[in-house]
This record gives sequence, structure tokens and C-alpha cells, in this order.
Amino acid sequence: MEQTYFRKGFGLKAEVKPLIDAEYHSEIVHRVRARGYEDRFGDVTVRLAQEFGFCYGVDRAVDYAYETVHKFPDRTIYLVGEIIHNPHVNRRMTEMGIQFLYPDPDGEFDFAEVTDDDVVLLPAFGVTIDDFDRLKKIGCILVDTTCGSVLHVWKRVEGYARDGFTALIHGKYQHEESRATASQALKYPDGKYLIVRDMKEAMLVCDYIAKREGHMDAEAFKAHFAEKCSEGFDPDRDLEQVGVANQTTMLANESLAIGGQVRIAMIERFGEESIDEHYRSFGTICSATQERQDAVKEMMAEPPDMMIVIGGYNSSNTNHLAHMCREYTTTYHVEDAACIDTEAGTIRHKPELAADHPESIETDWIPEGPFSLGVTAGASTPNNKIGEAVIRILKIRGIEPELGAPTVVAE
Repeated sequence: MEQTYFRKGFGLKAEVKPLIDAEYHSEIVHRVRARGYEDRFGDVTVRLAQEFGFCYGVDRAVDYAYETVHKFPDRTIYLVGEIIHNPHVNRRMTEMGIQFLYPDPDGEFDFAEVTDDDVVLLPAFGVTIDDFDRLKKIGCILVDTTCGSVLHVWKRVEGYARDGFTALIHGKYQHEESRATASQALKYPDGKYLIVRDMKEAMLVCDYIAKREGHMDAEAFKAHFAEKCSEGFDPDRDLEQVGVANQTTMLANESLAIGGQVRIAMIERFGEESIDEHYRSFGTICSATQERQDAVKEMMAEPPDMMIVIGGYNSSNTNHLAHMCREYTTTYHVEDAACIDTEAGTIRHKPELAADHPESIETDWIPEGPFSLGVTAGASTPNNKIGEAVIRILKIRGIEPELGAPTVVAE
């Protein structure tokens, strides 16, 4: 009987590594990193955050996608959503012949065209229990690239549901990962979840738990969270026992702070002596997300004159990195190096908190005279796009880096 579920690849890493290295390597990134994450090109000092770009989970997902194409050259290969949130990587998936299955406005996938002879890639974010079960029933080959950090959160949420706790998830309710994570609570008949976007929304929950003055009534609460909670959610019943989790790419400090506020609310309501009966919190912060945020914080001890953050506009971890940088210095979030136009000398970028807002175009955006350029990238951004962005900025400045040769700086 043919094996139809794969989670550990196909043992073809050595075969696909030369292709992946050739497509995603950057000589300038390699050079700056090798010189202590800082180098001079003409009068521009380029500084790299000490953690940036592809994380282990993304590396693994990309490897598995390439291995899948290598393993099944004669089969139709589908991908549920996007492998990761990076436009360049997803274009490469299309160029390799992988067909994308996109959700409808309600986040539902149509698998009608998938047959038992096809191969389906599950993205690094994972898929909901319902989508997984539907694909299993089709009998197609499933290649699961779900990140290990995401699986860790799933186990916690499943455990909450098993023990009668509502999973309170810090995340974006429309994000693939949050939808998949929330679905884990539904493995149990009485499993419940509630998704909060940020501290402001979390405080609505905390005020309700603690019955603070001015808190929402039950109907207003249900209306506000109608799309962000499990069916039949009753705040009076389902907020008595709460376990906190998070979408792995959210701001780590905010996730921790939200957990702390929920705990305080539970103590106000039930007393500290019984807190363990009403509140749970496990470490579900993704280490890669934390490391990239920590690296930006470290860099901002001495902020560069300008910061470039590279990564998909729909990438949560990239957006959070950009938000952190804007608190310290002029910051441009570009989804791809191509947003930097070397002919016109302009940059297209995403303004702060503008998920559905058109890109802004800036002219005269590069500082005059010597300046420091800080660079970081989301966990879904390959090194070649990071390097290309740096080279484009240097080119606008009239600098052509001689890679492989020593940098000579005029005194």
C-alpha cells in the first residue's frame, strides 16, 4: 500500500541543496555577516541584525517543497495557500509547477479538483483539522511542512481543550496559522477558543473576566468577537478557565504581557489561591521570532540612520520587526528588493499599520553624506533578496561593491 503522508521529507536534501543555495545565496550578505555584521561600502555603513531572514521552520518548508518536486516529477502538486509569506519564494513555487489553492473570503478551501493521484503540500503555518481530514479522505499524498514551533502551540491548545480550558490565542483571526491553531481546540466536543488581536482587545476579555466597572455585557461581547471565537461561545461559561497561547509570529513581549493581564484578571475574580484552577500559560513563543526581535532591540541600542525591513506585507513577523524599528529610526518595510527602483531612485514601501493601504512611494529618501544603513528581514525572506536590496540602495548612491575584494574606505 502506497504511503500517503510524509512529514520528514524524502531524504533528498543533498540533491536539492545545490539548487536552493544557488537561488537563495547572497555574496554581500555572506560578506557583511562574516565581518561582524557590519561593513563599509563607500560612505555607507551597512549593519545587519544578528538574526534575520530564513528561520529553521521556513528552511525546512522550502526544502520539502523542492524535494517534493524532485520526488514526484510526473504528478500534479498542489499547495494549500502559500508555503510561507514571501512573494519571491511563492513565485518560485509556481515556476516549479506547483499549483496554489487559495481560500475564499471566508477562509475556506475548495479541494474539488484534487484527486487521489495528486500530491498536496501543507504550508509551514499548518492547516485546520477540517482541511486535513478532507484531504486525507481524498487519498492524495500529503507532504506536511508545518513548522515544529506551530506544532508545539497546537499541543498546548489541544491540552487546554482536553482539560476544559478555553484557549485564548493572541493572533490575527484571519491568519492561516491562527485558524489552524484554533481548530486544535475542536478535537474535543466541548473545546472552545477565543482569538485576540492585541493588548487592547485582550483587555476587553480581562475586564469581562474580572467583572470590572464598565465591562461589556454578554451580548456586546459576543457581537464583538463573533468571528473570533468557537461556535456557541458563552463568555460567562467559557471565560472561567482560560489557557493562553499565541500565533508564533506575534510580538513576543505583547504575548507575554497579555498572558500576564489575563492572570491578573483571574486573580481579581477568583483569588490567587485558586489561580491554577482557572489560568494556564505555557511557553509558546517561537524561538526564531524571539531571536529576530531581540536582535532588532540590540541593534537599536545605537540606531542606524535608516532601517530597511524586507519581507511580505502579509507576514506578521516582518510587520512586527518594522514596527519595532520605527520606534527608533526612519524605517522602510519593502516586500521585495524590486520595491527599490535604481532608475528612478525611489522606494515603494508599506506605511505603518497599513495592511490594506496602497504602498507609499518616496523620493529623496536616502540621507545625504555618510550614513548607516540597518537591515533586517522577516523569517520568510531569503538571503538573495536581502542582498539585492542592499545592492540596489548602494547603486542609487553610486556605489558598486566589489564583492570578494577588501573594502577600501577613504580616511
